[in-house]
Amino acid sequence: MIEINDTLISDELLETHFVCDLSICKGACCVEGDSGAPLDLDELPILEDIYDRVKPYMVAEGIAEIEKQGKFVVDSDGDFVTPLVNNRECAYVFYDERGVTKCAIEKAFEDGKVDFKKPISCHLFPVRLKKYSSFTAVNMESLQVCAGAFACGHRLKVPVYQFLKGPLTRKFGEEWYATLDAVAKR
Repeated sequence: MIEINDTLISDELLETHFVCDLSICKGACCVEGDSGAPLDLDELPILEDIYDRVKPYMVAEGIAEIEKQGKFVVDSDGDFVTPLVNNRECAYVFYDERGVTKCAIEKAFEDGKVDFKKPISCHLFPVRLKKYSSFTAVNMESLQVCAGAFACGHRLKVPVYQFLKGPLTRKFGEEWYATLDAVAKR
């Protein structure tokens, strides 16, 4: 474990290789799982605010679920998450011309319609955060649907923390990431 400020980071972030390969997984991380994407409290009003600008990118089933359940829901663990369609895919998805599951929020961001890229838990995946009273644990979640990403990362020799430089910096800041990078290079 690596300690930086109030975070404890699993060595797996430095030792495991990972590069998303959508041609293999087809965006399965937006479909698989037992609940929607975890949401930070500060993301809830953002989802309320941007929904009308994200909605045109969504599929009809996702829109119907959000209109029925709300822009976010509470899961069985008591955490705020994105709603699901048929207990499967996130309500905020769409499918590209190749059938790859993608994020409607991120597409709206790329098109300049919103200034929120996507929930940080999605941006950080396969890293998961767990907040405790005095620190945040930064761990890996290894799902079978990501086998192609682990293989691609291994082939390219890209550790998880490097692949996730943007999201980790977004969440923890440039100084935090620079410290992690320096530790990894030692």
